[in-house]
Amino acid sequence: MDKLTILGLIVGLVGIVSGQVIEGGDLSILFQGAAFLIVFGGTLGAVMVQCPSGVFFMAIRMGGWAFVTPRQDGRELIMKLIEYSVLARKEGILALEGRLITVKDPFLKKGLHLLVDGNSAEKIREALDVDIHSWEQLRWQSARVWEAAAGYSPTIGIIGAVLGLMHVMQNLTDPGKLGGGIAVAFVATIYGVAFANLLFLPVANKLKSIIMQQTHMKEMVVDGLVGIANGDNPRLVEVKLKSYLP
Repeated sequence: MDKLTILGLIVGLVGIVSGQVIEGGDLSILFQGAAFLIVFGGTLGAVMVQCPSGVFFMAIRMGGWAFVTPRQDGRELIMKLIEYSVLARKEGILALEGRLITVKDPFLKKGLHLLVDGNSAEKIREALDVDIHSWEQLRWQSARVWEAAAGYSPTIGIIGAVLGLMHVMQNLTDPGKLGGGIAVAFVATIYGVAFANLLFLPVANKLKSIIMQQTHMKEMVVDGLVGIANGDNPRLVEVKLKSYLP
């Protein structure tokens, strides 16, 4: 669980709610079902129109990363690569075939297969770089879905405000209905801006950060496998890979 994400959302919401209370406003006015439906539904619909289904559903799944970040232990990964390097140096690259069964990371497993199959270091790097590029592109597009939602949300909030004002204009002769229409009008704008700046945009930026970290780890794996293919000394492989760590 990413505690900083949860804390950030709590701090942001508490700040807004506290400001409303300090100004003497009624908290209940901030909870408008119609305004929420307009902003959330409208933003969701706009995003669905914009992107392909594969990218959209990937973006939904990746949204959880902002709260439960998928982590790779860089040090543990380095230790595995050094172990493979030592084994290949002592017994030959074919000795790594027995380790394939224990490898769970699909990217590392693919690289080891290429290595065991006798491909050159250049061919291994070329194949894995294409894999990294494809992996990265899909996830960058998915992160931009959240960024797009941050762009649509305030505009949909304005639509909600206009709809609320239209409701007010239709009920000018009935003062009892004016308050509800005005509340929806202004709260829809608040929802649009709040969703964009407290949720959608921060999530998009956090996802981009996670993608960069994971790409960094994949590049480290490529360098390790290339070093093994070149027959580099395990100590040299270790020094090179540890440069990837913070």
